[in-house]
Amino acid sequence: EQHDRSRCVTMKMLRLRSPSVASLQQDVRCTVRLLDDAELACSIQRDTKGQFLLDHVCNHYNLLERDYFGIRYVDPDKQRHWLDPSKPVVRQMKCKSWPPYTMCFRVKFYPQEPIKIKEELTRYLLYLQLKRDAYHGRLLCPFADAAYVGACIVQAELGEYDPDEHPADYIAEFKLFPKQTLRLERRIMEIHKNEMRGQTPAMAELNLLQRAHTLDTYGVDPHPCKDFTGVTAFLGFTARGFVVFQGNKRIHLLKWEDVSKLKFEGKAFYVIGLQREKKLVLTFHTSTPAACKHLWKCGVEHQAFYKCVKSSQIKTVCSSNIFFKGTRFRYSGRVAKEVIEASLKIQREPPEVCRSETLTIQVPLRSFCSLSHKQLIMNMEPLLPALSSFRDNKETNMDLSKSSHPHLHLQHLPDALIQSDSQSVVTGTVPPLETLRVNHDEDEGEGKEGEDDQMSGSLTISDMVYTPCCSPLPTPVQYEEGGVAMLFQSPAHMLRELHDDPELQAELRAEYERRAAAVEPAPVAAAQRPRPGQEQVAAWLRGAARLVAVATGVLLVALPLLLVLLESDIDVSFLHDIRQTPEFEQFHHEYYCPLRRWLICTVDSLLEDLTGN
Repeated sequence: EQHDRSRCVTMKMLRLRSPSVASLQQDVRCTVRLLDDAELACSIQRDTKGQFLLDHVCNHYNLLERDYFGIRYVDPDKQRHWLDPSKPVVRQMKCKSWPPYTMCFRVKFYPQEPIKIKEELTRYLLYLQLKRDAYHGRLLCPFADAAYVGACIVQAELGEYDPDEHPADYIAEFKLFPKQTLRLERRIMEIHKNEMRGQTPAMAELNLLQRAHTLDTYGVDPHPCKDFTGVTAFLGFTARGFVVFQGNKRIHLLKWEDVSKLKFEGKAFYVIGLQREKKLVLTFHTSTPAACKHLWKCGVEHQAFYKCVKSSQIKTVCSSNIFFKGTRFRYSGRVAKEVIEASLKIQREPPEVCRSETLTIQVPLRSFCSLSHKQLIMNMEPLLPALSSFRDNKETNMDLSKSSHPHLHLQHLPDALIQSDSQSVVTGTVPPLETLRVNHDEDEGEGKEGEDDQMSGSLTISDMVYTPCCSPLPTPVQYEEGGVAMLFQSPAHMLRELHDDPELQAELRAEYERRAAAVEPAPVAAAQRPRPGQEQVAAWLRGAARLVAVATGVLLVALPLLLVLLESDIDVSFLHDIRQTPEFEQFHHEYYCPLRRWLICTVDSLLEDLTGN
């Protein structure tokens, strides 16, 4: 009877503490957008983890090499994230967004060597992702590479060139790149006619992968940031390492073996590594702390995937070195080498690849040039990019051909190496444009060390500026908010507005005078302001105080337990076993008993002195 009563009480407590059975069994609708813009709907439970959803999509494709892929979603604050396979889906969506949930299936880790992919199905999905990257402006490449990539896409989608079926301007009906000029379309048609004959769709897709993986923007998911000077930069993580783009140049390339630590604090993101045997610290600032944390987690995952040899070598990383502070994160999954080894063991018959026609038909939209000011689109995938008209493209092409800087029109990537006059340690900024020069007279007998230095230095990647404005960036903003510039409050931009507005200057001057009259004088305030050395001492004291607090808590827990063991007569099985050990008996007779006698004698002597007896 007592047992039944205690069981009823336990069941009531469980019902109070845990959610209702109906809420746990309630289905949640999810929609996953695939790489060909098709949608896959499914129902999950509220405690279903992300791995189940990823496996569901991979089973839909009959995909085995699934470690390269992931599922992306956007939270209520318009911040993009990768779905964590080890956590429940509903918990990651946060309580502000209600089902049905919409997510996107995308390539998360780009293979360093696509030729090592075992199955044609995996190569086809990677081809779809690269085609999206080129369409949205993420895969930026020189003119010659862009023409070859476009020809591979046309061959894979339309097949052999047929003069009866393909008119003179058949490429103009489709959009392959965000800024598709008439000159580029003609070059794509020439390559499609002459160099792509006899290639099957699978061969054309493989040729595209082989050409794309040599580009500097291959695998780059651009993260918009500002350096300490306020200049916009795009950060990315590739199979080779950490890259930074400004304008049409790659200004930094740190290989993964040279990156020692990635950390963030608030909106500040730090990359600590070595370059030419010197310590290098790159500092960047994101628009929100959530964007900075997403950037840091992406960097930790990519470094673990490409750098580690085994998944057992992956360690938990903390975002800060301060005691009891920071975010802890660990990448859970296989690394690149393990994925390649697993691919070699696949013995099944190759699955059938169901290709779909995914070429985008060109539609008249707003001018591309207006996007650099107020109309930058950064929203959830998939989106149609803002495209330029043919007139704008022709005028832009003519302006570029008449430019006074012909060295910027580079047709081949090896001829576009940029060297900086400054050899000092870089702090996250790029030298002025006047100090950059193109080196056309490279020595062919240069050693491997010189090649590594060139690869890690400045490098012109295209004659176009790397502004993936048609791409849904990791930190999307509203259409009318002004694009990347409105993600940050640039000090220079604010100063320009201040000097241009006399009324604003008068208001600020009056506000300053009012506050100066209400507070203490400025020299006193400056004297009370803590110096950098004092801030370091204060941080050290806070850490020491935390350590003392933890030690005190441990003592408060251990001391009562020790007194129970030594002084009480409680006869519990585990206490009895502890008392019977030789170590405990030795401690009791040699240390505790003399200490107790000394304490008793001391207390007795003090009492005698106080009472006079």
